[in-house]
Amino acid sequence: MDTRMFVESAVLLFVLLNPFLLCVYLLDLIQEMEARHFGRVLARAAVISGVVFAVFAWAGDAIFSRVLQVRFCAFQVFGGIVFLVVAIRFVLLGSQAISSLRGSAEHLAGSIAMPFMIGPGTVSASVFAGTRLPIALAALAIVAALSSTVLAVLVLKILHDFVRARNERLVERYVEIVGRVSALIIGTIAIEMVFQGIDSWLATRA
Repeated sequence: MDTRMFVESAVLLFVLLNPFLLCVYLLDLIQEMEARHFGRVLARAAVISGVVFAVFAWAGDAIFSRVLQVRFCAFQVFGGIVFLVVAIRFVLLGSQAISSLRGSAEHLAGSIAMPFMIGPGTVSASVFAGTRLPIALAALAIVAALSSTVLAVLVLKILHDFVRARNERLVERYVEIVGRVSALIIGTIAIEMVFQGIDSWLATRA
């Protein structure tokens, strides 16, 4: 039973982290940074995210209700709004929009972790893992999901560099188009986050 729940928890978090969409968020870094440097930054972001996920797996939504004195639905609505802003800027401006939102280069790991890795969906998955598994197994599931995500993004980065070296103009045009189309999907997911938060709020008032 624990094995099945472990696999389900790790897979759920991996799906919500979504390496492909993460590549869209980090498109400018993938294009500009060397693979080794990019890997180090991404690994630090994963460590930051892992610590946050482990805390939520251990404490659950009590962090919101008891410590912060807010409802989780408020986090869902705000997280949806943040992603909606990112999606709109990406559709209108392309990958330059994400770099302007991230800020200075020395804080890359933290700005990748939040909001691109730490969000309403991934936090919910961490709480879910903590309620179904012993904390040690929940933490291991989080590590497995984050490690798989980092590995998948690095593979995509290496493939991008390999293909770009042979046909740079075509790759840049293709990546820009795919990025803008993916931003439409991101915006749709963001609206769904807002709806879920509103639904949860309405359910508490029913």
